[in-house]
Amino acid sequence: MMERAQKYEASAVVTPSRTSQRWVRIIPVALIMYTIAFIDRTNISLALARISRDLHLDPQQAGTVAGIFFWGYLVLQIPGGHLARHWSAKKFISILLVAWGIFAVGCGLARTYHELLLLRLFLGVAESGVYPATLILLSHWFPRAERARANAFWLLCLPVAVIVSSPFSGWMLDHWSWRVMLIVEGSLPFLWLAIWVKFVQDRPAEASWLPESERVPLVETLRREHSELEGQERIPYLRALLRPHVFLLAAVYFCFVSGQMGLLFWLPSAMGNFRKLSGVSTGILYTLPFIVGAISLLFISRHSDRVHERRLHAAGAMLFGGCCILLAVATISRSLLLAFTFVVISGVGAYAPMGSFWAIPTETLPSKIVGSAMGFVNAIGNLGAYFAPLVVGYLNKETGHFLSGFAYLGAITVVGAGLATLLRTAPMSPVTGREEAGT
Repeated sequence: MMERAQKYEASAVVTPSRTSQRWVRIIPVALIMYTIAFIDRTNISLALARISRDLHLDPQQAGTVAGIFFWGYLVLQIPGGHLARHWSAKKFISILLVAWGIFAVGCGLARTYHELLLLRLFLGVAESGVYPATLILLSHWFPRAERARANAFWLLCLPVAVIVSSPFSGWMLDHWSWRVMLIVEGSLPFLWLAIWVKFVQDRPAEASWLPESERVPLVETLRREHSELEGQERIPYLRALLRPHVFLLAAVYFCFVSGQMGLLFWLPSAMGNFRKLSGVSTGILYTLPFIVGAISLLFISRHSDRVHERRLHAAGAMLFGGCCILLAVATISRSLLLAFTFVVISGVGAYAPMGSFWAIPTETLPSKIVGSAMGFVNAIGNLGAYFAPLVVGYLNKETGHFLSGFAYLGAITVVGAGLATLLRTAPMSPVTGREEAGT
């Protein structure tokens, strides 16, 4: 039986011709869907200076507008992961596409600070279930041997959203206004909904387009991996969810997201303080760290799958990125070009850890709680995306410059790297309760 299972797994995940349809169909549709979500979440960063001028916001209020999204982002994380696992990721995300489109357009119509604050909060609620639901969807389609790469290809949406949208957003800012930019980009979810509904299925067993020669061994491999995790333990749901491993994952992700989102939201404003740039020029330069991040995300995740290691790949990339931000702060008084070079290569720390990191929960947690656990980790972790812009805005207001704020972003990323080295990356043995050798 074991030999047969291994044969299934080999046929399911090794032969390129048999995996092409999954990679070509599921990943691109999910990638573009979340690219749109990330654009609608972060496009405000390029417009923050102009919004602040029009709505009379001080730096701390601007940081609150950027970060309030992530309080709303808490609401559907755990329910979203649970519904994706036990109901339908496809249907759940379809509903959320409509909801976040409404609130994203609404942000462009806001007339006061409080209106914008409320709409950004609702936008966070509407997007809050998408991330864990998509990770669960991918775990239903890609076995462990492919999972870091599958996560990485999908998570390209994060840097790609910035790379693709920033020059276009800058162009709209130069020729029209921040309101036009938010309304136009906020309309994109309505356009993508039809494609999402037509092309995505929840599981391989539902995919009539998948050849039977691929579908049968793939379903068997995924079923076997699911059974291995389910057989680990029999403890109550809440106790299983609130285990130390889940809290450690959340702490690592909090530090990681603090550095990532703090840099994303405040880099355009910091660049504007050093040299007068047009919206297009700022948008183009702003993409450079994210291009580096996209390349490193693919490379690190591919290597992680090849050597079957997760923890050190995530921790090492975070350590490198955090140190680069700190070096940028240390060298900016001597050379603006050198400092910006360090900021550009810090994109490794902002994106490269994600494929390996998000493979860990699906490879170590029982499937009955993995959706909820991933939602919990993403929810707590993304509080860093609220606090980091707020801390940087506060430090900017107190000191008159961004150096202290960016030092904070570098330091907290380094702390996250240290915590990541403590993560368990192999399932627990059902007999001994100890970590099994392997991953």
